[in-house]
Amino acid sequence: MTPKELIKFVKDKNIKIIDLRFVDLPGLWQHFALTIGELNEDMFEEGVGFDGSSIRGFQKIQESDMLLIPDAASAFVDPFTTVPTLDIICNVKDPVTLQPYSRDPRYIAQKAENYLKSSGIGDTVYFGPEPEFFVLDDIRFDQSYNYGYYYLDSAEGFWNSGREEKPNLGYKPRYKEGYFPVQPMDSLQDIRSEMVLALEEMGVRVEVHHHEVSTAGQCEIDMRFDTLTSMGDKLLKYKYVVKNVARKHGKTATLMPKPIFQDNGSGMHVHQSIWKGGKNVFFEAGGYADLSKAAIYYIGGILKHAPALLAFCAPTTNSYRRLVPGYEAPINLIYSQRNRSACVRIPAYSRSEKAKRLEVRFPDSSCNGYLAFTAMLMAGLDGIQNKLVPPNPIDKDLYDLEPEEKAHVKSTPGSLEEVLNSLEADHEFLLKGDVFTKDVIETWLDYKRTKEVDAIRLRPHPYEFALYYDI
Repeated sequence: MTPKELIKFVKDKNIKIIDLRFVDLPGLWQHFALTIGELNEDMFEEGVGFDGSSIRGFQKIQESDMLLIPDAASAFVDPFTTVPTLDIICNVKDPVTLQPYSRDPRYIAQKAENYLKSSGIGDTVYFGPEPEFFVLDDIRFDQSYNYGYYYLDSAEGFWNSGREEKPNLGYKPRYKEGYFPVQPMDSLQDIRSEMVLALEEMGVRVEVHHHEVSTAGQCEIDMRFDTLTSMGDKLLKYKYVVKNVARKHGKTATLMPKPIFQDNGSGMHVHQSIWKGGKNVFFEAGGYADLSKAAIYYIGGILKHAPALLAFCAPTTNSYRRLVPGYEAPINLIYSQRNRSACVRIPAYSRSEKAKRLEVRFPDSSCNGYLAFTAMLMAGLDGIQNKLVPPNPIDKDLYDLEPEEKAHVKSTPGSLEEVLNSLEADHEFLLKGDVFTKDVIETWLDYKRTKEVDAIRLRPHPYEFALYYDI
């Protein structure tokens, strides 16, 4: 919709509240609401003021004033509010210079799409993420000077197979056996279907949904691929829908990568392809998996820069509880046509030019989609521009390689601290076209180190008492 069409839509649909949405640097949607009396066409040019000093990763208190510029084309009716509400996604501007704000993740994504066009490599990039999440029945956590704990529960959890539930009806997925069972073992079918319908109502096309591997309410809903910025918008809608539908049913949903010990974590495999003039740049019949040279170089860029990419694609300390051997985690810096333990996979069922794509498997849903998708694109473009050839593909089970073969396969780093160090050392490829700026990189590193790495490092872990109390 144009601003004029949006204003007419608001009147025709009897909308009462306008909700303005934008995203902070770590990736959480923020909002405030206006009455429809404040809605006018000038707002889409002049913006609406807000305090940027209270937003994570944004301004300092002495430069707090910021502007939101609503994007009329992004508007959608909120399916969860009692009062009829229209949500509008916004970009952020500096009120003094009137320039787009360099730390606005949505603006970074838009710059990346423009950079792709200017590179001559392609005119469109598509992303198709597969976010996984847990739907739980109870979550409690707390930390203070003299205690620290978490407790979660799920009616599906196999640890409850012997619990007195008056009656306990069984049908709880065994550990690592939650993939694809029908009801009643899959108790979340209707909840996921409701999530899918809410997403479609909000303009997010969905391809499939199903139960995932973990015993305790692990789910996946796959969105239809879309362009970079649009998919960043849709990932935020996705998280909003998943959490609110779960809450409606008296449950709670988390996109935390590894909430449950010794069971599969939640990832977000991301399918991607570049197109130019209606042709798939990644397709060339006859080569390995029908990949073009450009696709191979793109993979080379992803694998070369993977340690730095992980700072945006798997950006939490908890992400590295997931990226460990033995839980279908993609920790091997290699590519393969079918092997799911490789960091980059070429789906075997994508045989035609239309369907040919790469699947980068190390991201997880804790990421800021705008930043993660942009960082992967920039790494891939760097691979194409510099003709980076990746190691030869391996189609064997990477966990069962002979020691001499395994020695040649590099692995993903094992902690958030390591990948932040990698980003600090390797980020020039992100600065091309002024897509990321040094200020954004420095702010990200400082925030993640002080608010997350140090915060975890300074606190005793509950299991340390089991290990060391009697020393």
